[in-house]
Amino acid sequence: QVQLVESGGGLVQAGTSLRLSCAATGRPISSYAMVWFRQAPGKERDFVSSISWSGAHTYYADSVKGRFTISRDNAKNTVYLQMDGLKPEDTAVYYCAATYAHPAAANKWADMDYWGQGTQVTVSS
Repeated sequence: QVQLVESGGGLVQAGTSLRLSCAATGRPISSYAMVWFRQAPGKERDFVSSISWSGAHTYYADSVKGRFTISRDNAKNTVYLQMDGLKPEDTAVYYCAATYAHPAAANKWADMDYWGQGTQVTVSS
Protein backbone atom coordinates (compact mmCIF):
# COMPACT_ATOMS: atom_id res chain seq x y z
CA GLN A 1 0.00 0.00 0.00
CA VAL A 2 1.09 3.52 -0.78
CA GLN A 3 -0.33 6.55 0.96
CA LEU A 4 -0.05 9.84 -0.91
CA VAL A 5 -0.49 13.30 0.57
CA GLU A 6 -0.52 16.40 -1.60
CA SER A 7 0.42 19.85 -0.34
CA GLY A 8 1.34 23.27 -1.64
CA GLY A 9 -1.97 24.42 -3.03
CA GLY A 10 -3.42 27.82 -2.39
CA LEU A 11 -4.92 31.01 -3.77
CA VAL A 12 -2.64 32.90 -6.15
CA GLN A 13 -2.89 35.54 -8.83
CA ALA A 14 -2.64 34.81 -12.51
CA GLY A 15 0.92 34.77 -13.78
CA THR A 16 2.44 33.59 -10.54
CA SER A 17 3.82 30.19 -9.54
CA LEU A 18 3.12 27.36 -7.13
CA ARG A 19 4.93 24.15 -6.38
CA LEU A 20 2.87 21.17 -5.36
CA SER A 21 4.37 18.30 -3.44
CA CYS A 22 3.18 14.73 -3.09
CA ALA A 23 4.71 12.83 -0.20
CA ALA A 24 4.42 9.07 -0.19
CA THR A 25 4.57 6.65 2.69
CA GLY A 26 4.16 2.92 2.99
CA ARG A 27 6.29 1.81 0.06
CA PRO A 28 9.01 3.35 -2.10
CA ILE A 29 7.62 5.18 -5.10
CA SER A 30 10.54 4.14 -7.26
CA SER A 31 8.45 1.21 -8.51
CA TYR A 32 5.70 3.45 -9.80
CA ALA A 33 5.12 5.96 -12.51
CA MET A 34 3.77 9.05 -10.79
CA VAL A 35 1.01 11.17 -12.19
CA TRP A 36 -0.75 14.45 -11.51
CA PHE A 37 -4.41 14.93 -12.37
CA ARG A 38 -6.73 17.85 -11.77
CA GLN A 39 -10.44 18.33 -11.49
CA ALA A 40 -12.19 21.66 -11.93
CA PRO A 41 -15.69 22.20 -10.56
CA GLY A 42 -18.28 20.44 -12.67
CA LYS A 43 -15.66 18.81 -14.89
CA GLU A 44 -14.01 15.44 -15.20
CA ARG A 45 -10.67 14.61 -13.64
CA ASP A 46 -8.06 15.31 -16.29
CA PHE A 47 -4.49 14.20 -16.80
CA VAL A 48 -1.88 16.89 -16.16
CA SER A 49 1.51 15.21 -16.17
CA SER A 50 3.35 11.95 -15.57
CA ILE A 51 6.91 10.94 -14.86
CA SER A 52 8.81 7.71 -15.31
CA TRP A 53 10.26 5.65 -12.49
CA SER A 54 13.71 7.29 -12.63
CA GLY A 55 12.44 10.69 -13.68
CA ALA A 56 14.13 10.50 -17.04
CA HIS A 57 10.91 10.79 -19.02
CA THR A 58 8.06 13.23 -18.50
CA TYR A 59 4.74 13.76 -20.23
CA TYR A 60 2.33 16.69 -20.17
CA ALA A 61 -1.14 17.64 -21.21
CA ASP A 62 -1.11 20.19 -24.01
CA SER A 63 -2.81 22.72 -21.76
CA VAL A 64 0.15 22.84 -19.34
CA LYS A 65 3.08 22.06 -21.61
CA GLY A 66 5.79 24.68 -21.25
CA ARG A 67 4.35 26.02 -17.99
CA PHE A 68 4.34 23.03 -15.63
CA THR A 69 7.27 20.81 -14.69
CA ILE A 70 6.97 17.45 -12.98
CA SER A 71 9.88 16.00 -11.04
CA ARG A 72 10.54 13.35 -8.45
CA ASP A 73 12.97 12.64 -5.65
CA ASN A 74 12.87 8.93 -4.97
CA ALA A 75 15.21 9.32 -2.00
CA LYS A 76 12.61 11.58 -0.37
CA ASN A 77 9.71 9.53 -1.72
CA THR A 78 8.22 12.72 -3.10
CA VAL A 79 6.91 14.00 -6.40
CA TYR A 80 6.60 17.65 -7.34
CA LEU A 81 4.65 19.76 -9.78
CA GLN A 82 6.14 23.18 -10.46
CA MET A 83 3.45 25.38 -11.94
CA ASP A 84 4.53 28.62 -13.57
CA GLY A 85 2.52 31.18 -15.47
CA LEU A 86 -0.67 30.12 -13.75
CA LYS A 87 -3.96 30.96 -15.42
CA PRO A 88 -7.50 31.13 -14.01
CA GLU A 89 -8.31 28.00 -16.01
CA ASP A 90 -5.73 26.10 -13.94
CA THR A 91 -8.07 26.40 -10.97
CA ALA A 92 -8.84 22.87 -9.79
CA VAL A 93 -8.20 20.27 -7.16
CA TYR A 94 -4.89 18.63 -7.99
CA TYR A 95 -4.39 14.95 -7.28
CA CYS A 96 -1.24 12.89 -7.13
CA ALA A 97 -1.38 9.25 -8.15
CA ALA A 98 0.87 6.22 -8.47
CA THR A 99 0.54 3.54 -11.09
CA TYR A 100 2.22 0.41 -12.37
CA ALA A 101 1.28 1.49 -15.88
CA HIS A 102 3.87 2.81 -18.29
CA PRO A 103 4.17 6.59 -17.74
CA ALA A 104 3.51 7.31 -21.42
CA ALA A 105 0.12 5.62 -21.07
CA ALA A 106 -0.66 6.75 -17.52
CA ASN A 107 -3.27 9.35 -18.40
CA LYS A 108 -6.48 7.69 -17.25
CA TRP A 109 -7.67 8.00 -13.69
CA ALA A 110 -9.17 4.53 -13.83
CA ASP A 111 -5.68 3.07 -14.32
CA MET A 112 -4.22 4.59 -11.16
CA ASP A 113 -3.35 2.23 -8.33
CA TYR A 114 -3.02 4.73 -5.48
CA TRP A 115 -4.01 8.37 -5.09
CA GLY A 116 -4.15 11.19 -2.60
CA GLN A 117 -6.97 13.37 -1.36
CA GLY A 118 -6.01 16.36 -3.46
CA THR A 119 -4.98 19.96 -2.88
CA GLN A 120 -6.93 23.00 -4.05
CA VAL A 121 -5.32 25.46 -6.44
CA THR A 122 -7.22 28.67 -7.13
CA VAL A 123 -5.92 31.20 -9.61
CA SER A 124 -7.53 34.60 -9.59
CA SER A 125 -7.49 37.04 -12.46
